[in-house]
Amino acid sequence: MTKAVKPAAGEARHYIRIKEQILAEIAEGKLQPGDRVSSESELVSAFGVSRMTANRALRELMFEGVLKRSAGIGTFVSPKHLDVDLLQIRNIADEILERGHKHQAAVVAAGLMKADANVADALELILGAEVMHSLIVHMENDRPIQVEERYVNPLVAPDYLSTDFRSMTPHEYLTKVAPITAFEHIVQAVKPDTTIRKYLGLRIDHPCLRVFRRTWSGEAVVTCALLYYPGAQYRLEARSTKGPSRPVAILGEKQ
Repeated sequence: MTKAVKPAAGEARHYIRIKEQILAEIAEGKLQPGDRVSSESELVSAFGVSRMTANRALRELMFEGVLKRSAGIGTFVSPKHLDVDLLQIRNIADEILERGHKHQAAVVAAGLMKADANVADALELILGAEVMHSLIVHMENDRPIQVEERYVNPLVAPDYLSTDFRSMTPHEYLTKVAPITAFEHIVQAVKPDTTIRKYLGLRIDHPCLRVFRRTWSGEAVVTCALLYYPGAQYRLEARSTKGPSRPVAILGEKQ
């Protein structure tokens, strides 16, 4: 009877090095959710280890939820769901910084426009009133995560368009000049148009979450905005102050 060969202790530890390399590439953005990672054979060649060692590294990362395997296709980086609390309005730059990442903003458009019927109704202004408009793409570690299309009441925030939105988000500026006293959120799953797909880097079959937000300061409507998120990466949640002390698994959601 042939005795099984036990891997050397040094090689047995190599799976940790493989795991650390894959995790580092994800943290640095070199591997994004949905990207294919190296196969066992490729890892064997790259790291000079046995197939058993490469398999262990991939299996542990799958068990930890970092990777997922599609039979006959390959192993991929799992989607990462970022939570948006519907009961709060937070500065997206702060959320990104709390995750230890870098926030960037690309200003696509900023200027004056005449309010159409929908915008005038939302801001409680007359049809054709002059309003301020901005379109901004927010990025996390150079990756787009939100498209923000915003309309602002110039009677409440007259200096809105003079703000440098690359260093101060619209939310940060508006809450300074017109503190929020009330707000509403309306959430929809939508099929993004060509422009939104382009800015978020989505394929034509990728879903999108859209949040319509309106805020008041006193009796005046300050702003209304459409916030677009990649649907595969975000989930929206709301929890009362007497809710659970920790998040729990969602029924029907694969772990």
